[in-house]
Amino acid sequence: MTSQTSSIVESPLRDMTKQLRIEASMEPDPVPTAATSKTQVIAIYGKGGIGKSFTLANLSYMMAQQGKRVLLIGCDPKSDTTSLLFGGRACPTIIETSSKKKLAGEEVSISDVCFMRDGVFAMELGGPEVGRGCGGRGIIHGFELLEKLGFHEWGFDYVLLDFLGDVVCGGFGLPIARDMCQKVIVVGSNDLQSLYVANNVCSAVEYFRKLGGNVGVAGLLINKDDNTGEAQAFAAAAGIPVLAAIPAHEDIRRKSANYEIIGRPGSEWGSLFEDLARNVADAPPLRPTPLTQDALLGLFKGSQVGRDYVLQPATAADMLGKPEQPRATLEVIYDAV
Repeated sequence: MTSQTSSIVESPLRDMTKQLRIEASMEPDPVPTAATSKTQVIAIYGKGGIGKSFTLANLSYMMAQQGKRVLLIGCDPKSDTTSLLFGGRACPTIIETSSKKKLAGEEVSISDVCFMRDGVFAMELGGPEVGRGCGGRGIIHGFELLEKLGFHEWGFDYVLLDFLGDVVCGGFGLPIARDMCQKVIVVGSNDLQSLYVANNVCSAVEYFRKLGGNVGVAGLLINKDDNTGEAQAFAAAAGIPVLAAIPAHEDIRRKSANYEIIGRPGSEWGSLFEDLARNVADAPPLRPTPLTQDALLGLFKGSQVGRDYVLQPATAADMLGKPEQPRATLEVIYDAV
């Protein structure tokens, strides 16, 4: 091949390489800063036991008292999202009801699975029995049934989805992966485990943004706030606002344990949830900046996380509990021909 022919072949390759580099360096489009439909669908994620259900029951109640049409959907297999709202009563779950109706040859209706209290509409997706199915698959099945019931045609101002953040399988990431919601809210506290989960959720949002998704993070809700500041520091580092800080107060703990709604207008804690409702409604979906593991650990004092510890490799003798004996090689050696 002559040098002239070689340059003709290489020129298109150089042009293609240059174009690919330009495309790779381009940032994705920014996250929309407003809901794209009349209904704001908001997914709330957090570590199990962090207080998502307590927060959502009171938030949804306050929103309804402010004249909003609100649908609360529990997407946690524990099916405890609506318990506080209904005074400790467990409502039939969609998955359980669907199974019973199917065995009876009947169709599920809205009145079988959706219940109301003081203007709040609420339902539970539920989950399979222990060891008898995948919770994530149950979530997918539940939403498929909701779509058959007309989910996309319902006239609500807000749909609040309560998702368990510890679980990372596909079903629990459904709202983010399929753009089923406009924004995500993460619930955390001043402890490493809850912020680890919050950071994972931010990572999931960022991952699907890079794949062309549109979901953003509206902010962090701090629950059981003891004023040590780690959660606020996480929000600042991740580039998301703090929507509210619910204090670690004995009165709140006691009333929550007794299934009492504290998010009532004019009550002692009413103004806190009025502000939260306003912030949740107005907060735009942002593109977060997930922290590295070291950066997350850096939010806490070294004594809390053992940051000064140096990894010490183990040896085979350590594993055996005695000196290692040489072993005959298993390599097959063939005689030279």
